[in-house]
Amino acid sequence: MTTPDSPAGGTPATPGFSTRALHAGQEADPATGAVVTPIYQVSTYKQDGVGGLRTGLGTGYEYSRSGNPTRTALEVQLAALEQGDAAFAFASGLAAEDTVLRALLKPGDHVVIPNDAYGGTYRLVKKVAEPWGVEHTPADLADLDAVREAVRPGGTRLVWLETPTNPLLTIGDIAAIAEIAHAAGALLVVDNTFATPYLQTPLLLGADLVVHSTTKYAGGHSDVVGGAVVVRDGDDGRGSTIAERIGFHQNSMGAVPGPFDSWLVQRGLKTLAVRMERHCDNAERIVEFLQSHPRVTKVLYPGLPEFRNHDVAVRQMRRFGGMISFRTASVEDALSVCKGTELFTLAESLGGVESLVEHPGKMTHASVAGSLLEVPDDLVRLSVGLEDADDLIADLATALG
Repeated sequence: MTTPDSPAGGTPATPGFSTRALHAGQEADPATGAVVTPIYQVSTYKQDGVGGLRTGLGTGYEYSRSGNPTRTALEVQLAALEQGDAAFAFASGLAAEDTVLRALLKPGDHVVIPNDAYGGTYRLVKKVAEPWGVEHTPADLADLDAVREAVRPGGTRLVWLETPTNPLLTIGDIAAIAEIAHAAGALLVVDNTFATPYLQTPLLLGADLVVHSTTKYAGGHSDVVGGAVVVRDGDDGRGSTIAERIGFHQNSMGAVPGPFDSWLVQRGLKTLAVRMERHCDNAERIVEFLQSHPRVTKVLYPGLPEFRNHDVAVRQMRRFGGMISFRTASVEDALSVCKGTELFTLAESLGGVESLVEHPGKMTHASVAGSLLEVPDDLVRLSVGLEDADDLIADLATALG
Protein backbone atom coordinates (compact mmCIF):
# COMPACT_ATOMS: atom_id res chain seq x y z
CA MET A 1 0.00 0.00 0.00
CA THR A 2 1.21 3.51 -0.78
CA THR A 3 2.37 5.99 1.82
CA PRO A 4 1.42 9.67 2.23
CA ASP A 5 4.53 10.71 0.30
CA SER A 6 3.94 8.33 -2.63
CA PRO A 7 1.91 9.04 -5.81
CA ALA A 8 -1.45 8.54 -4.07
CA GLY A 9 -0.83 11.23 -1.50
CA GLY A 10 1.80 13.62 -2.77
CA THR A 11 5.52 13.90 -3.30
CA PRO A 12 8.12 14.89 -0.70
CA ALA A 13 8.58 18.20 -2.53
CA THR A 14 4.97 19.26 -1.99
CA PRO A 15 3.02 19.98 1.20
CA GLY A 16 0.86 17.17 2.53
CA PHE A 17 -2.64 16.50 1.23
CA SER A 18 -4.57 18.11 4.07
CA THR A 19 -2.30 21.16 4.03
CA ARG A 20 -3.00 21.65 0.33
CA ALA A 21 -6.72 21.08 0.86
CA LEU A 22 -6.85 23.78 3.53
CA HIS A 23 -4.58 26.36 1.99
CA ALA A 24 -4.32 26.07 -1.83
CA GLY A 25 -6.41 28.87 -3.30
CA GLN A 26 -7.72 29.75 0.17
CA GLU A 27 -5.77 32.90 0.97
CA ALA A 28 -7.44 35.39 3.28
CA ASP A 29 -9.74 37.82 1.50
CA PRO A 30 -7.66 40.89 0.56
CA ALA A 31 -10.48 43.31 1.24
CA THR A 32 -11.64 42.12 4.67
CA GLY A 33 -9.15 39.53 5.89
CA ALA A 34 -11.86 36.84 5.96
CA VAL A 35 -10.12 33.48 6.40
CA VAL A 36 -12.80 31.65 4.40
CA THR A 37 -13.16 32.45 0.71
CA PRO A 38 -16.21 34.71 0.29
CA ILE A 39 -19.12 33.72 -1.91
CA TYR A 40 -18.84 36.26 -4.71
CA GLN A 41 -22.50 36.18 -5.71
CA VAL A 42 -22.00 38.46 -8.67
CA SER A 43 -22.50 38.25 -12.41
CA THR A 44 -20.40 41.16 -13.67
CA TYR A 45 -17.47 43.32 -12.53
CA LYS A 46 -16.48 46.97 -12.78
CA GLN A 47 -13.54 47.07 -15.18
CA ASP A 48 -10.34 49.03 -14.73
CA GLY A 49 -10.86 50.62 -18.15
CA VAL A 50 -12.37 49.90 -21.53
CA GLY A 51 -11.20 46.39 -22.33
CA GLY A 52 -9.22 46.25 -19.09
CA LEU A 53 -10.24 43.40 -16.81
CA ARG A 54 -10.62 43.95 -13.09
CA THR A 55 -7.33 42.81 -11.54
CA GLY A 56 -7.71 43.59 -7.85
CA LEU A 57 -8.65 39.99 -6.97
CA GLY A 58 -5.55 38.35 -8.42
CA THR A 59 -6.77 37.60 -11.94
CA GLY A 60 -8.84 39.30 -14.57
CA TYR A 61 -12.61 39.26 -14.12
CA GLU A 62 -15.29 40.61 -16.41
CA TYR A 63 -18.24 38.20 -16.27
CA SER A 64 -18.86 35.24 -13.98
CA ARG A 65 -19.30 32.67 -16.74
CA SER A 66 -15.71 33.42 -17.73
CA GLY A 67 -14.39 33.66 -14.19
CA ASN A 68 -15.50 34.15 -10.61
CA PRO A 69 -13.20 34.49 -7.57
CA THR A 70 -15.01 31.78 -5.60
CA ARG A 71 -14.74 29.40 -8.53
CA THR A 72 -11.09 30.34 -9.06
CA ALA A 73 -10.33 29.40 -5.45
CA LEU A 74 -11.95 25.99 -6.00
CA GLU A 75 -10.02 25.41 -9.22
CA VAL A 76 -6.68 26.24 -7.57
CA GLN A 77 -7.58 23.88 -4.74
CA LEU A 78 -8.51 21.05 -7.13
CA ALA A 79 -5.32 21.45 -9.15
CA ALA A 80 -3.24 21.31 -5.98
CA LEU A 81 -4.94 18.14 -4.71
CA GLU A 82 -4.63 16.28 -8.03
CA GLN A 83 -1.14 17.78 -8.54
CA GLY A 84 -2.18 19.02 -11.96
CA ASP A 85 -1.23 22.12 -13.91
CA ALA A 86 -4.76 23.50 -14.21
CA ALA A 87 -8.28 22.68 -13.05
CA PHE A 88 -11.70 23.64 -14.37
CA ALA A 89 -14.93 23.47 -12.38
CA PHE A 90 -18.29 22.58 -13.92
CA ALA A 91 -21.96 22.47 -13.02
CA SER A 92 -21.99 18.64 -12.93
CA GLY A 93 -19.75 15.67 -13.52
CA LEU A 94 -21.41 14.99 -16.86
CA ALA A 95 -20.90 18.62 -17.90
CA ALA A 96 -17.20 18.12 -17.19
CA GLU A 97 -17.14 14.89 -19.22
CA ASP A 98 -19.06 16.45 -22.10
CA THR A 99 -16.59 19.32 -22.23
CA VAL A 100 -13.65 16.88 -22.44
CA LEU A 101 -15.30 15.00 -25.30
CA ARG A 102 -16.20 18.10 -27.29
CA ALA A 103 -12.93 19.91 -26.60
CA LEU A 104 -10.63 17.07 -27.58
CA LEU A 105 -12.60 15.08 -30.17
CA LYS A 106 -13.96 15.65 -33.65
CA PRO A 107 -16.16 13.49 -35.89
CA GLY A 108 -14.29 10.40 -36.97
CA ASP A 109 -12.31 10.04 -33.74
CA HIS A 110 -12.44 6.89 -31.64
CA VAL A 111 -12.69 6.42 -27.86
CA VAL A 112 -12.04 3.33 -25.72
CA ILE A 113 -14.36 3.17 -22.69
CA PRO A 114 -14.65 0.66 -19.83
CA ASN A 115 -17.03 -2.23 -20.37
CA ASP A 116 -18.49 -1.45 -16.93
CA ALA A 117 -18.46 2.34 -17.10
CA TYR A 118 -20.86 4.56 -15.18
CA GLY A 119 -24.21 4.51 -16.96
CA GLY A 120 -24.27 8.27 -17.45
CA THR A 121 -20.86 8.21 -19.13
CA TYR A 122 -21.99 5.45 -21.48
CA ARG A 123 -25.18 7.32 -22.30
CA LEU A 124 -23.16 10.46 -23.08
CA VAL A 125 -20.79 8.57 -25.37
CA LYS A 126 -23.47 6.41 -27.01
CA LYS A 127 -26.37 8.83 -27.32
CA VAL A 128 -24.59 12.18 -27.71
CA ALA A 129 -21.06 11.65 -29.01
CA GLU A 130 -21.82 8.76 -31.36
CA PRO A 131 -24.50 10.65 -33.37
CA TRP A 132 -21.94 13.47 -33.66
CA GLY A 133 -19.60 11.01 -35.40
CA VAL A 134 -17.39 9.74 -32.57
CA GLU A 135 -16.89 5.98 -32.47
CA HIS A 136 -16.29 3.99 -29.28
CA THR A 137 -15.26 0.52 -28.20
CA PRO A 138 -16.05 -0.91 -24.74
CA ALA A 139 -13.14 -2.92 -23.36
CA ASP A 140 -12.17 -4.71 -20.17
CA LEU A 141 -9.69 -2.12 -18.91
CA ALA A 142 -8.48 -4.49 -16.20
CA ASP A 143 -6.98 -6.58 -19.04
CA LEU A 144 -4.04 -4.83 -20.70
CA ASP A 145 -4.24 -7.09 -23.74
CA ALA A 146 -7.90 -6.12 -24.17
CA VAL A 147 -6.90 -2.46 -24.02
CA ARG A 148 -4.23 -2.98 -26.69
CA GLU A 149 -6.75 -4.75 -28.90
CA ALA A 150 -9.35 -2.01 -28.50
CA VAL A 151 -6.97 0.87 -29.27
CA ARG A 152 -6.72 1.90 -32.92
CA PRO A 153 -3.27 3.41 -33.57
CA GLY A 154 -3.75 6.76 -35.22
CA GLY A 155 -7.53 6.61 -34.77
CA THR A 156 -8.09 6.37 -31.03
CA ARG A 157 -8.04 9.84 -29.56
CA LEU A 158 -8.99 9.08 -25.94
CA VAL A 159 -8.80 6.10 -23.61
CA TRP A 160 -11.37 6.63 -20.86
CA LEU A 161 -10.61 4.84 -17.59
CA GLU A 162 -12.58 4.55 -14.38
CA THR A 163 -10.69 2.98 -11.52
CA PRO A 164 -12.38 1.76 -9.42
CA THR A 165 -15.29 1.47 -11.84
CA ASN A 166 -18.92 2.10 -11.05
CA PRO A 167 -20.45 -0.24 -9.87
CA LEU A 168 -18.22 -3.32 -10.20
CA LEU A 169 -15.16 -1.57 -8.67
CA THR A 170 -12.84 -2.93 -11.38
CA ILE A 171 -9.25 -1.74 -11.08
CA GLY A 172 -7.28 -0.55 -14.11
CA ASP A 173 -3.52 -0.05 -14.13
CA ILE A 174 -3.21 3.69 -14.73
CA ALA A 175 0.51 3.73 -15.52
CA ALA A 176 0.36 0.76 -17.90
CA ILE A 177 -2.73 2.02 -19.73
CA ALA A 178 -1.14 5.46 -20.05
CA GLU A 179 1.80 3.85 -21.86
CA ILE A 180 -0.54 1.98 -24.21
CA ALA A 181 -2.58 5.11 -24.94
CA HIS A 182 0.42 7.33 -25.54
CA ALA A 183 2.09 4.77 -27.81
CA ALA A 184 -1.02 4.92 -30.00
CA GLY A 185 -1.12 8.73 -30.01
CA ALA A 186 -4.08 8.88 -27.61
CA LEU A 187 -4.67 10.73 -24.35
CA LEU A 188 -5.67 9.01 -21.11
CA VAL A 189 -8.63 10.34 -19.14
CA VAL A 190 -9.17 8.93 -15.64
CA ASP A 191 -12.44 9.30 -13.76
CA ASN A 192 -11.16 9.62 -10.19
CA THR A 193 -14.55 10.12 -8.54
CA PHE A 194 -14.57 6.89 -6.52
CA ALA A 195 -10.96 7.03 -5.35
CA THR A 196 -10.63 10.82 -4.95
CA PRO A 197 -7.21 12.49 -5.05
CA TYR A 198 -6.70 11.44 -1.45
CA LEU A 199 -6.52 7.76 -2.39
CA GLN A 200 -4.84 8.01 -5.81
CA THR A 201 -3.28 10.65 -8.06
CA PRO A 202 -3.64 9.58 -11.72
CA LEU A 203 -1.74 12.53 -13.20
CA LEU A 204 1.40 11.43 -11.38
CA LEU A 205 0.95 7.97 -12.87
CA GLY A 206 0.83 9.16 -16.48
CA ALA A 207 -2.78 10.22 -17.07
CA ASP A 208 -3.37 13.40 -19.08
CA LEU A 209 -6.72 14.43 -17.62
CA VAL A 210 -8.71 13.60 -14.50
CA VAL A 211 -12.47 14.07 -14.28
CA HIS A 212 -14.66 14.17 -11.18
CA SER A 213 -18.22 14.34 -10.16
CA THR A 214 -17.56 16.72 -7.26
CA THR A 215 -21.12 15.95 -6.19
CA LYS A 216 -19.70 12.83 -4.57
CA TYR A 217 -16.74 12.62 -2.17
CA ALA A 218 -15.33 16.05 -3.02
CA GLY A 219 -18.48 17.84 -1.84
CA GLY A 220 -19.15 15.02 0.57
CA HIS A 221 -22.44 16.16 2.11
CA SER A 222 -25.08 15.41 -0.57
CA ASP A 223 -25.88 19.11 -0.84
CA VAL A 224 -24.24 20.17 -4.13
CA VAL A 225 -23.98 19.05 -7.75
CA GLY A 226 -20.71 19.75 -9.55
CA GLY A 227 -17.90 18.44 -11.70
CA ALA A 228 -14.25 19.08 -12.46
CA VAL A 229 -11.51 18.48 -15.00
CA VAL A 230 -7.86 18.62 -13.90
CA VAL A 231 -5.10 18.42 -16.51
CA ARG A 232 -1.42 17.67 -16.72
CA ASP A 233 -0.84 20.30 -19.33
CA GLY A 234 0.74 19.28 -22.55
CA ASP A 235 0.16 19.28 -26.30
CA ASP A 236 -3.32 18.12 -27.25
CA GLY A 237 -1.90 16.76 -30.51
CA ARG A 238 -3.74 19.35 -32.61
CA GLY A 239 -1.84 22.55 -32.09
CA SER A 240 -3.08 23.64 -28.67
CA THR A 241 -2.42 22.66 -25.08
CA ILE A 242 -4.95 20.52 -23.24
CA ALA A 243 -5.58 23.34 -20.76
CA GLU A 244 -6.25 25.83 -23.56
CA ARG A 245 -8.80 23.53 -25.16
CA ILE A 246 -10.64 22.74 -21.93
CA GLY A 247 -10.57 26.36 -20.77
CA PHE A 248 -11.87 27.64 -24.11
CA HIS A 249 -14.75 25.19 -24.14
CA GLN A 250 -15.57 25.78 -20.47
CA ASN A 251 -16.12 29.46 -21.26
CA SER A 252 -17.72 28.92 -24.68
CA MET A 253 -20.19 26.27 -23.54
CA GLY A 254 -20.79 27.83 -20.14
CA ALA A 255 -21.66 24.81 -17.99
CA VAL A 256 -20.01 26.39 -14.95
CA PRO A 257 -20.96 26.12 -11.26
CA GLY A 258 -22.38 29.09 -9.43
CA PRO A 259 -20.38 30.70 -6.63
CA PHE A 260 -22.34 29.04 -3.81
CA ASP A 261 -21.89 25.59 -5.35
CA SER A 262 -18.18 26.31 -5.80
CA TRP A 263 -17.97 27.34 -2.15
CA LEU A 264 -19.70 24.15 -0.98
CA VAL A 265 -17.23 21.95 -2.86
CA GLN A 266 -14.31 23.95 -1.43
CA ARG A 267 -15.64 23.38 2.05
CA GLY A 268 -16.05 19.66 1.41
CA LEU A 269 -12.53 19.25 0.08
CA LYS A 270 -11.08 20.71 3.27
CA THR A 271 -12.25 17.64 5.22
CA LEU A 272 -11.77 15.06 2.47
CA ALA A 273 -8.75 13.40 4.07
CA VAL A 274 -10.38 12.75 7.45
CA ARG A 275 -13.64 11.68 5.83
CA MET A 276 -11.97 9.21 3.48
CA GLU A 277 -10.16 7.54 6.36
CA ARG A 278 -13.50 6.95 8.12
CA HIS A 279 -15.18 5.82 4.89
CA CYS A 280 -12.39 3.27 4.41
CA ASP A 281 -12.46 2.13 8.06
CA ASN A 282 -16.20 1.49 7.93
CA ALA A 283 -16.05 -0.18 4.52
CA GLU A 284 -13.42 -2.65 5.69
CA ARG A 285 -15.60 -3.64 8.66
CA ILE A 286 -18.64 -4.12 6.42
CA VAL A 287 -16.68 -6.16 3.87
CA GLU A 288 -15.63 -8.52 6.64
CA PHE A 289 -19.27 -8.91 7.71
CA LEU A 290 -20.58 -9.46 4.18
CA GLN A 291 -17.99 -12.11 3.41
CA SER A 292 -19.29 -14.26 6.23
CA HIS A 293 -23.00 -13.86 5.44
CA PRO A 294 -24.70 -16.87 3.80
CA ARG A 295 -27.01 -14.74 1.62
CA VAL A 296 -24.10 -12.90 0.00
CA THR A 297 -22.62 -14.85 -2.90
CA LYS A 298 -19.75 -12.50 -3.76
CA VAL A 299 -18.23 -9.31 -2.34
CA LEU A 300 -16.61 -6.84 -4.74
CA TYR A 301 -14.00 -4.67 -3.01
CA PRO A 302 -10.48 -3.80 -4.21
CA GLY A 303 -9.04 -4.37 -0.75
CA LEU A 304 -9.71 -8.09 -0.83
CA PRO A 305 -6.58 -10.11 -1.68
CA GLU A 306 -8.60 -12.31 -4.05
CA PHE A 307 -10.11 -9.33 -5.89
CA ARG A 308 -9.00 -9.02 -9.50
CA ASN A 309 -6.04 -6.63 -9.87
CA HIS A 310 -5.77 -6.24 -6.10
CA ASP A 311 -2.00 -5.94 -6.58
CA VAL A 312 -2.54 -2.96 -8.88
CA ALA A 313 -4.83 -1.32 -6.33
CA VAL A 314 -2.16 -1.81 -3.64
CA ARG A 315 0.40 -0.18 -5.90
CA GLN A 316 -1.57 2.88 -7.00
CA MET A 317 -4.00 3.55 -4.13
CA ARG A 318 -3.44 4.64 -0.54
CA ARG A 319 -6.49 2.72 0.70
CA PHE A 320 -9.41 1.07 -1.07
CA GLY A 321 -12.33 3.44 -0.64
CA GLY A 322 -15.82 3.55 0.79
CA MET A 323 -17.71 1.85 -2.05
CA ILE A 324 -18.73 -1.82 -1.84
CA SER A 325 -20.75 -3.92 -4.23
CA PHE A 326 -21.99 -7.41 -3.51
CA ARG A 327 -24.01 -10.08 -5.25
CA THR A 328 -26.90 -12.09 -3.89
CA ALA A 329 -28.61 -15.28 -5.02
CA SER A 330 -31.26 -13.51 -7.12
CA VAL A 331 -32.65 -10.16 -8.19
CA GLU A 332 -35.40 -10.67 -5.60
CA ASP A 333 -32.79 -10.98 -2.86
CA ALA A 334 -31.01 -7.85 -4.07
CA LEU A 335 -34.23 -5.84 -4.11
CA SER A 336 -35.15 -7.18 -0.67
CA VAL A 337 -31.87 -5.90 0.76
CA CYS A 338 -32.39 -2.48 -0.82
CA LYS A 339 -35.89 -2.25 0.66
CA GLY A 340 -34.91 -3.62 4.06
CA THR A 341 -32.33 -1.13 5.30
CA GLU A 342 -33.01 1.83 7.57
CA LEU A 343 -29.64 3.50 8.16
CA PHE A 344 -28.60 2.84 4.56
CA THR A 345 -30.87 5.19 2.63
CA LEU A 346 -32.23 3.89 -0.69
CA ALA A 347 -30.96 6.57 -3.06
CA GLU A 348 -28.76 7.24 -6.06
CA SER A 349 -25.43 9.07 -5.81
CA LEU A 350 -22.63 8.28 -3.36
CA GLY A 351 -19.78 9.73 -1.35
CA GLY A 352 -21.80 11.64 1.23
CA VAL A 353 -21.45 11.46 5.00
CA GLU A 354 -24.58 9.30 5.16
CA SER A 355 -24.68 5.68 3.94
CA LEU A 356 -26.65 4.86 0.79
CA VAL A 357 -27.81 1.61 -0.81
CA GLU A 358 -29.00 1.10 -4.37
CA HIS A 359 -29.79 -1.49 -7.03
CA PRO A 360 -27.58 -0.41 -9.97
CA GLY A 361 -29.47 -2.44 -12.58
CA LYS A 362 -32.73 -0.60 -11.91
CA MET A 363 -31.31 2.75 -10.78
CA THR A 364 -27.98 4.35 -11.77
CA HIS A 365 -27.23 1.87 -14.55
CA ALA A 366 -30.68 1.40 -16.06
CA SER A 367 -29.42 3.25 -19.16
CA VAL A 368 -27.03 0.38 -20.01
CA ALA A 369 -29.66 -2.37 -19.85
CA GLY A 370 -29.39 -4.59 -22.91
CA SER A 371 -25.92 -3.30 -23.83
CA LEU A 372 -22.46 -4.75 -23.39
CA LEU A 373 -22.27 -2.73 -20.18
CA GLU A 374 -25.33 -4.25 -18.51
CA VAL A 375 -24.70 -4.99 -14.82
CA PRO A 376 -25.87 -8.12 -12.95
CA ASP A 377 -29.43 -7.84 -11.68
CA ASP A 378 -28.47 -9.47 -8.37
CA LEU A 379 -25.99 -6.68 -7.56
CA VAL A 380 -26.29 -4.29 -4.60
CA ARG A 381 -24.09 -1.21 -4.28
CA LEU A 382 -23.26 0.44 -0.97
CA SER A 383 -21.86 3.90 -0.39
CA VAL A 384 -20.54 3.53 3.14
CA GLY A 385 -20.89 6.69 5.20
CA LEU A 386 -19.53 7.95 8.48
CA GLU A 387 -21.99 6.39 10.92
CA ASP A 388 -20.79 3.98 13.60
CA ALA A 389 -19.72 0.78 11.86
CA ASP A 390 -21.53 -1.45 14.38
CA ASP A 391 -24.82 0.26 13.59
CA LEU A 392 -24.31 -0.09 9.83
CA ILE A 393 -23.51 -3.78 10.19
CA ALA A 394 -26.61 -4.32 12.33
CA ASP A 395 -28.72 -2.56 9.67
CA LEU A 396 -27.36 -4.82 6.93
CA ALA A 397 -27.82 -7.90 9.08
CA THR A 398 -31.50 -7.05 9.46
CA ALA A 399 -31.94 -6.36 5.75
CA LEU A 400 -30.23 -9.61 4.84
CA GLY A 401 -32.51 -11.51 7.18
